[in-house]
Amino acid sequence: QVQLVESGGGLVQAGGSLRLSCAASGRTFSSYAMGWFRQAPGKEREFVAAIMWSAGNTYYADSVKGRFTISRDNAKNTVYLQMNNLKHEDTAVYMCAATPYRGFVSRSYSSYDSWGQGTQVTVSS
Repeated sequence: QVQLVESGGGLVQAGGSLRLSCAASGRTFSSYAMGWFRQAPGKEREFVAAIMWSAGNTYYADSVKGRFTISRDNAKNTVYLQMNNLKHEDTAVYMCAATPYRGFVSRSYSSYDSWGQGTQVTVSS
């Protein structure tokens, strides 16, 4: 499987910004979909954003659309999640994930094969 390592989490005030990084290794990713998910205590893992590695098409959860941007750097095999105008409800462990592209980009965590260990994002006042 693809190995993924997240970084960039931390504590930020509401309205602030963070950029998360997900470094991938082990394979090439031209045919992969890369996704970001998050999970708050006591809640289910939820979809945040995804990107097709080859074409760059992006997909977002309604709750983050207009505030978050997913992107990738081919040379670094890294996917990013730029988070702006953060809200208290964004507090969660953020995880990146990867799966071979199968004709559509899934919003379900069960469709993804490789996962990072997560990075904590805490939004406070």
